[in-house]
Amino acid sequence: MPGRSSSNSGSAGFISFSGIESALSSLRNFQSCISSGMDIVTSVALDLVQTQTEVSSEYSMEKAMVEFVIMDRELNNYIKAVESAMNHVKEERPENIPDLKLLVEKKFLSLQSKNSDADFQNNEKFVQFKQQLKELKKRCGLQADREADAPEGVDEDMIVTQSQTNFICPITQLEMKKPVKNKVCGHTYEEEAIVRMIESKHKRKKKACCPKIGCSHTDMRMSDLIQDEALRRAIENHNKKRHRHSE
Repeated sequence: MPGRSSSNSGSAGFISFSGIESALSSLRNFQSCISSGMDIVTSVALDLVQTQTEVSSEYSMEKAMVEFVIMDRELNNYIKAVESAMNHVKEERPENIPDLKLLVEKKFLSLQSKNSDADFQNNEKFVQFKQQLKELKKRCGLQADREADAPEGVDEDMIVTQSQTNFICPITQLEMKKPVKNKVCGHTYEEEAIVRMIESKHKRKKKACCPKIGCSHTDMRMSDLIQDEALRRAIENHNKKRHRHSE
């Protein structure tokens, strides 16, 4: 319980929350560690798909992601409980101030009781993890099928050209090296090109439209962009195969 001043005038001003606020700051830093951990797990899981490692290893990565989501949810609930308790205490007169520890526990348990499986779909990192795995499997599978089914004598350059269709940035018209995906419309672009385009539009107080022809997304934000790791890996794989074929 925070210490109180010996003076009897006023109310919440005699309770110091500096120690609690410092602890909350540390907890938020830990949240960033959880986020970094989820990025690492995603990268390892994509490596497993790319190297066609046994499914059990990939499954263990998903279990790790679930544990991270649970930790993140619990930490979020605890931070909310502490903040809510602090606000409650600030509104009370000194003589009515409750036991802060018990109040936090009560609010925390209330928030925890509302947990559901739907929380996983609200965790952006977890959703991205599932989508990236699915997309990489699809891309690797489609490429494997195409190569296996290609009849002898077919011009390999033609196969390469067809495969590259989705690798081209709609802005630069060049093959992407660091693709990012728009969460809203699903289109991908070279990161540097789309960031430059959005910044240029916003500096002129204009809305940034998705540069993909026919797209109806007319108000792009930087926050709409996420790294498309699956596509980046697919492009790299494709180029490695093309290089081997040309040797």
